[in-house]
Amino acid sequence: MSERLAAGSPAPEFSLPDSAGQVVSLADFPGRKVIVYFYPAAMTPGCTTQAVDFSTALKDLAAAGYTVVGISPDTVEKLAAFTEKESLGFPLLADPEREAIKAYGAWGSRKLYGKDVIGVIRSTFVVDVDDAGEGTISLAQYNVKATGHVAKLQRDLGIAA
Repeated sequence: MSERLAAGSPAPEFSLPDSAGQVVSLADFPGRKVIVYFYPAAMTPGCTTQAVDFSTALKDLAAAGYTVVGISPDTVEKLAAFTEKESLGFPLLADPEREAIKAYGAWGSRKLYGKDVIGVIRSTFVVDVDDAGEGTISLAQYNVKATGHVAKLQRDLGIAA
């Protein structure tokens, strides 16, 4: 299990490959607000719903100054197939060693079809990245639902859908 983060916590840095194999780091977004979300597995029904919802909301999120990054324990190859299949417009990062997942507290006990399992806890964070590339958590949400989460997040952030 990993320790959970809260608003005001320093955001753990990450450097992970995206679906094209290019390394993306939190520090790549100086002066931005970054929505970092963790999901269990690409190409599963819930994760697809959530990714497509983020992709659909990208225009409104970008207009409000937010950038979206998704992280899962999937391989680069699986993320490439997922990104292409769903025409996603934001980076998905591969974390097969679960380093960022654990650093953000998104690894632990969760329910899967009524059973307790250890795995990725569907979680979303809003990170304010300063001009030096250091991030601070401004919103931390754990155990979010795949369906309807993006719309709820937009309401929480005061962004019209």
